[in-house]
Amino acid sequence: MNQALPFHSINYTAPDNGPRLIVLGAVHGNETCGRAGIRRIQAELDLGQLRLQRGSLTLVPVVNTLAYQLGQRGADRNLNRNLAPVATPQDFEDHVANWLCPLLASHEVLLDLHSFQSPGQPFVLIGPRDNQDSLEPFAHAAQEEALATRLGVGRLVDGWLSTYALGVQRRAARYGHSANRQRQLDSDTRYGMGTTEFMRANGGWALTLECGQHLDPAAPELAYQAIRNTLAHLGMVAGPAPAVQAAMTTLSLYEVVDKLHEDDCFCRAFASFDPVGKGELIGHRHDGSPVRALDDGCIVFPNPAAQTGQEWFYLARPSQRLG
Repeated sequence: MNQALPFHSINYTAPDNGPRLIVLGAVHGNETCGRAGIRRIQAELDLGQLRLQRGSLTLVPVVNTLAYQLGQRGADRNLNRNLAPVATPQDFEDHVANWLCPLLASHEVLLDLHSFQSPGQPFVLIGPRDNQDSLEPFAHAAQEEALATRLGVGRLVDGWLSTYALGVQRRAARYGHSANRQRQLDSDTRYGMGTTEFMRANGGWALTLECGQHLDPAAPELAYQAIRNTLAHLGMVAGPAPAVQAAMTTLSLYEVVDKLHEDDCFCRAFASFDPVGKGELIGHRHDGSPVRALDDGCIVFPNPAAQTGQEWFYLARPSQRLG
């Protein structure tokens, strides 16, 4: 195993009781805006420019220390899939999970800061509506929605885990039983379980903020301001309540499309949230067969560099989530 930096978190606890908030950066090692925003908050707290008045705040500037050191998305695999403690770690991300999952479970609220590869505008990912279904039972939708509208972005997306459940069913049918570990992980029913899903499964609530393209110079500022807004909204620091974003665009993911061959290709360069109409051509499989949109909506996270068997792009359509 390569020599990774040790796992590291910083905790601030106020004298007065309040929410237990955890903020994560660099769950994926090449997504550095969260680290920058967190370090800025840390400096303000250490210098007394920002004071925690109630509750507990844990900052994790770099979650996946080896992937960050390598400057890539994951060390051995994607940490933000199949996230759970394991008795016998098989890869570096398993070691991260064994440290991170108990830390998450000891908090009430998670803000996870990310960025993405293709061009596109920032957005926030939230969990399901309140429900008692077996896939992702939940009872804190109102709290997530309230914070999501105060992070400083104009687009909200839901439908993550239900979309992944469909994708995993197709993978299992396509590959069947495999001795390959990555194939096993890709087809596991827990594949969609990442940081926010783990948080919800353990009684908390959580948001993922996608701050923009990896190298967007505005992304670290958005990450920083989102932490400040979260602290103010939860009443953990002094100051005015953050403004509610007016007229947010709301979308639901409904499809994830995997790359099945290295020669699968898009028909043009796509950016996240480019509109696509029902039946519109998106790309071609290696044998020339077309890949088309199933419904009116938009494309999300198009990734020309996706690995075979991994997510190539997502499709979303308008929702009435905040209606």
